[in-house]
Amino acid sequence: MTLPTDLPDLPVRGALDEVTTTLDTHGSAVLVAPPGTGKTTLVPLALAAGTAGTKVLVAEPRRLAARAAAARMASLLGEPVGETVGYAVRGDARRSAATRIEVVTSGLLLRRLLADPELAGVGVVLLDECHERHLDADLLLALLLDARDGLRPDLKLLATSATVATGRLAELLGAPGADAPVLRVEARTFPVTVRHTPPARGERIEACVARAVRAALDRDDGDVLAFLPGVAEIRRTAAALSGVDSDVLPLHGRMPAGEQDAALRPGPRRRVVLASAVAESSLTVPGVRVVVDAGLARVPRVDHRRGLAGLVTVRVSAAVAEQRAGRAGREAPGLVYRCWPEGELLARYPEPEIRTADLTRLALDLACWGTPDGSALRWWDAPPDGPLRAGQEVLRALGALDGTGATDRGRRMAELGLHPRLARALLDGAALVGARTAAEVVALLDDDTLTTGPEVDGELRRLRSGAAPGSGRWRGEVSRLTRLLPSSTNPRGTGNRPAPHPAPDDHGPGRSAALVVALAHPERLARRRAAGSPLYLMAGGTAVEVPPGGGLDGQEWLAVAVAERTPGAQNGRVRLAAVADQELAELAAPALLAEADEVGWQTSGRGTGDVVARHVRRLGAIVLEERRVSHPDRAVVREALLDGLRLEGTALLRWTDSARRLRERLAALHRTLGEDWPDVSDAALLAAPDRWWTGPFTTARNRADLARIDAATVLRAVLDWRHAAAIDELAPERITVPSGSRIALDYSGDQPVLAVAVQEVFGWTATPTVGSGRLPVVLHLLSPAGRPAAVTADLASFWATGYPQVRSELRGRYPKHDWPQDPSTASPSRRPRRR
Repeated sequence: MTLPTDLPDLPVRGALDEVTTTLDTHGSAVLVAPPGTGKTTLVPLALAAGTAGTKVLVAEPRRLAARAAAARMASLLGEPVGETVGYAVRGDARRSAATRIEVVTSGLLLRRLLADPELAGVGVVLLDECHERHLDADLLLALLLDARDGLRPDLKLLATSATVATGRLAELLGAPGADAPVLRVEARTFPVTVRHTPPARGERIEACVARAVRAALDRDDGDVLAFLPGVAEIRRTAAALSGVDSDVLPLHGRMPAGEQDAALRPGPRRRVVLASAVAESSLTVPGVRVVVDAGLARVPRVDHRRGLAGLVTVRVSAAVAEQRAGRAGREAPGLVYRCWPEGELLARYPEPEIRTADLTRLALDLACWGTPDGSALRWWDAPPDGPLRAGQEVLRALGALDGTGATDRGRRMAELGLHPRLARALLDGAALVGARTAAEVVALLDDDTLTTGPEVDGELRRLRSGAAPGSGRWRGEVSRLTRLLPSSTNPRGTGNRPAPHPAPDDHGPGRSAALVVALAHPERLARRRAAGSPLYLMAGGTAVEVPPGGGLDGQEWLAVAVAERTPGAQNGRVRLAAVADQELAELAAPALLAEADEVGWQTSGRGTGDVVARHVRRLGAIVLEERRVSHPDRAVVREALLDGLRLEGTALLRWTDSARRLRERLAALHRTLGEDWPDVSDAALLAAPDRWWTGPFTTARNRADLARIDAATVLRAVLDWRHAAAIDELAPERITVPSGSRIALDYSGDQPVLAVAVQEVFGWTATPTVGSGRLPVVLHLLSPAGRPAAVTADLASFWATGYPQVRSELRGRYPKHDWPQDPSTASPSRRPRRR
């Protein structure tokens, strides 16, 4: 292949020789070039011209970018797509024996690499837009490095990035001890003016974007490119712009190819292109002078605790915001309207998907590669252990993974190019409801842009009619999935697969779709919590709510396809589901069925609990049947009672005044004398119940039995003979005062307190102590009426300095009583003496 001499004068053109020479010398390199420099289209042409007899593969993160890049390169060669330059994306390919440059999606190249780790016939792989850190792209990089190290040392790798944070990337691509060369190309850009137009109070982001677009059409020149987080927002913004004197064109990855191409071509009138993240890089939208940025992106997130995975809307990073703004300065000075407050701090770079996404599919790819935990690979960011293990557990339940790695079933699932859950639904669903029906449901579940309502059956009817947006794309995917299935599907096999069963539609309309949904997400089978309630409990334990006014209202069982939870919301929300029943649920999720005696401490709505013993048949968290157990195992009852004590505390026991005072005395000795004396706090007592679980505890069965047990039993059980013999000496209940009275000490505070009439301690010169003299007693000196006249922990000092004032006050209040001038030598008395 010969490189054309009339290539466009883009910034990367002058660096083409350096790129090819560097790759020939080092075998790998990193090319840093902003969008619009030509790296996606000119560099592959140069690589193919310098490589004889082998193919150049270009990996793009998105299907739209792959098709557009191939079309642009083919036009530069003066050829149709499919000759020298071709492409292959899921469900669509144009290539031939003459193809030297093939543009593919990262996901498709992953499938190809798993099937042929040597990549026979490929000389160079260009990994485009690595900075976006998509999950497929990160895994593809790790596997390509492993293939090059072990099988293809001659394979050349070129990674391109629009950002300068490439240190780790160069380290990965380089040889041991030497980073790969980093080449840089600067873009020729024009200045871009920034204006901030944040949403007004209560204004939706679509309305804010539409307002900014209208302002740009009124005040500025050129076409407008607006970035929105997803298809739903694009649709609503387009509706809000109805009537403007411009062509309003959507642009996202799920559109038909012809409509995508229209958005990328100049038109006869001024254009407003409403785009998702596909237009951030790899694509050129000509004529754009104004960018309106919603400042939001839709990214994958997993709520592992609730078992909900999906896309969430987040604020974009500063790097992404700069890339979006740069689209306005490609051809002339431009303007960007940013729909967030000026001064708002943004993260520097986007979060890598591998840290936040569902890793079930990645776990299957790793198992098929032969390294289930990924430890043998070199990662940009290694997959987190917890989410990776969660993905592996899902694969084991699907029969895709066993103790040795990927099963034959797992490899078949990986070949389908679907998420393992959808692959399982397609394979097993075809055996139960037929290949066509299973493919229809799976195609719907795999494309979240196809649905406008919450009911699976209603959405399928719309798509089958051909009138719904995207129905043509859906039908094409259904045909592709159907062709992937064998002509006859054997329902028997390894893993969690249902047994043969009569056609579900024999038992009611719509059960076929519900069964396929349940096969994909058995843990999302849901049962209504109460008659008339919109709340459902899913088998995975998460509560979800159905939207009002749809076909899902009042149904007892649902097979939930899509559920999401807004941060801060108490329950999840069902976005798409099919009507099911218990028979279907048990058919689809046999691994979740369990039957056993359950004994535990159950809390009522009033906040109090008791032991509940029942025999339960469950589907995950959903109770199917239950009955009371009369004589549960005592060991299990003990654990339930202990759970209750840990939850509600030892207040469940009977605390007499004597038991309470004993606990306070022991606590005081523990604080004063240290660990030699037992800790009698709730936490310490319940941490070692074997010390005191004797006597009446062994026959206790419920809350009422606990309430009859004297708590002093527990306290005495933790004392050995030394403590029992010494407690009255070290922490006496009562103390004898000079008058001869024996008065109780109060140990409830940090120091013991002795409340005693002033005249009973005349002649006492030293403050009393307990705990071998280490714990002074605080004296609350009382008047003849029993009211505190003074508080002291230093009696000698009080007689000398504090008593004269107290004596004066007491003489004024009680003039008939004798208040000696020198209390240290006066005789004490139990009753006040008359003067």
